[in-house]
Amino acid sequence: MSDYAVQFENVVKDYPTDILGRKKLRAVNGVNLNIEPGQVFGLIGPNRAGKTTLVKILLSLCRATQGTTRRLGRPVSERRTLARVGYMHENQAFPRYLTAAALLEYYGALTLLPEPEVRRRAPQLLERVGLADRSREPIARFSKGMVQRLGLAQALLNEPELLVLDEPAEGLDLLGRKLLREVIADQRRGGRTVLLVSHVLEEVAQLCDRLGVIAGGRLVFVGPTADLLVDSKTGQGRSLETALEGLYQKNVS
Repeated sequence: MSDYAVQFENVVKDYPTDILGRKKLRAVNGVNLNIEPGQVFGLIGPNRAGKTTLVKILLSLCRATQGTTRRLGRPVSERRTLARVGYMHENQAFPRYLTAAALLEYYGALTLLPEPEVRRRAPQLLERVGLADRSREPIARFSKGMVQRLGLAQALLNEPELLVLDEPAEGLDLLGRKLLREVIADQRRGGRTVLLVSHVLEEVAQLCDRLGVIAGGRLVFVGPTADLLVDSKTGQGRSLETALEGLYQKNVS
């Protein structure tokens, strides 16, 4: 099996656009991508580019129409590997009647963590994300930023080998974003893999070892982030925003 943490081979995803399924929208078009273990990889692109669809395929939330996807070296059809993955969504849909502590207990059970492990890790994680003093309050009282912090704690509960962060900075204040950077740095130092999906270009440029740019369902760039910061024609430096604008204009109709 593959030694990659994440692997997409000629992945295609079509969504039906009519009742009979005769008309289709191609959301992902022949994506090939390998992410090495221990790497922080950034995936960026404009709206409706296919980023979320790729993440859903990786997490077995939907099936590819064509191609092969592997997660931690195994086919995504082997769902047991999901217990080694942490996932943070930009819009958490946690049961609002649960307390922060109860939520982590719930997710610990879902990932088949032994109860003593959950009881040990949960308070530590709530302390780390700045919610230790609110652990017994219902999530309904939490602000957007507090819910995001809780989402980060939930994603780290099972000490994941692969951490998938989908727009994790959404709703976080400056201290929350600093915490996020520290968590990603810790994952890298621990030899774990991070897939960061983000629109915050500064965040991507600072944190990611390599970058993938998807536009129109196609992967139009894969490589070190530094490669995008130099114009290949002139050799002069440029901003990541300028580089991405050029890629989007060429590949998005």
